[in-house]
Amino acid sequence: MTGIAILCALASAVFLAFGAQRQGSAVSADTGGLALNGSQLTRLLRNPRWLFGLLLLGVGMGLNVTALGLAPLTVVQPIGSLALVITTVVNARDQGLRLNRITVAAIVSCVLGSALFVSLAVFVTRTEHTVEQRQEVVIVLILAVVVAFFGSLNLLFGKRLNAIVHILGAGVLFGFVAVLTKTIIGDLFDPNGRFLLNVPWYTILGIAVAGALGAWFVQSAYSSGPPDLVIAGLTVIDPMVGIAIGIGVLGELRPDVPPVAAVAMGLAAFVAIVGVVALSRYHPDVIQRRAEERQRRAAEAARPQTDH
Repeated sequence: MTGIAILCALASAVFLAFGAQRQGSAVSADTGGLALNGSQLTRLLRNPRWLFGLLLLGVGMGLNVTALGLAPLTVVQPIGSLALVITTVVNARDQGLRLNRITVAAIVSCVLGSALFVSLAVFVTRTEHTVEQRQEVVIVLILAVVVAFFGSLNLLFGKRLNAIVHILGAGVLFGFVAVLTKTIIGDLFDPNGRFLLNVPWYTILGIAVAGALGAWFVQSAYSSGPPDLVIAGLTVIDPMVGIAIGIGVLGELRPDVPPVAAVAMGLAAFVAIVGVVALSRYHPDVIQRRAEERQRRAAEAARPQTDH
């Protein structure tokens, strides 16, 4: 089973990488580097390249879920991080970009940091744990605050938010979606045999709202940053949020965990997040977009003088 899980995880990484690259290039071409709006999103729904990317992402997610069902997280998650490497190489070739040293170092930081964090988390948490209804309510309430926060940011500063804010929001929101999906699976297979009647309406609503806002943030991140940044944010932030909820809300932390393990997890998380931030600032695509934005602003500033 582990061998099949590894093959599924490898295939998932490939599908996610190419899916993100296809969607990212479609969004970037449609928005021209400007903030995504509703009419552009409607056009994307008819864009074959974007739809093909969506299909690839769907297949990749399905394969990843299959891999997680056949092997431990410590086996699947590090392999999934390869999606970042593949996305970076594919996008660089597609866009004719040459990767600088900071970008390469940032990618290594993301992959190693997130893999180490997840590996440590498996050893300090309990896998056999039943989610109580009050814990599920607490998760949904925290999610409501998170949705209100990022939703307000989008409404107030939507056009001024950069890629790192969008991908941070998407990673946090999808982290909650992953946890709530896990709780729903537990509800469905409850021994009482009530299946769907065990699933609270507020959990379904929470997943729907968080998933929709997270998807909007992902597409907005494509319009202001490279697709490899999106994959980096999701493969780093998403599992970290899920593990943090498991430890902080669900009480999955083992009682005999030494302090050094917590320190090591904090350092691993720091290394991975630094990699994401570095990608958002020093990726060649980001540098190129900043230069184009400066040229555009300079041209706009000079235009009235020329006309006068």
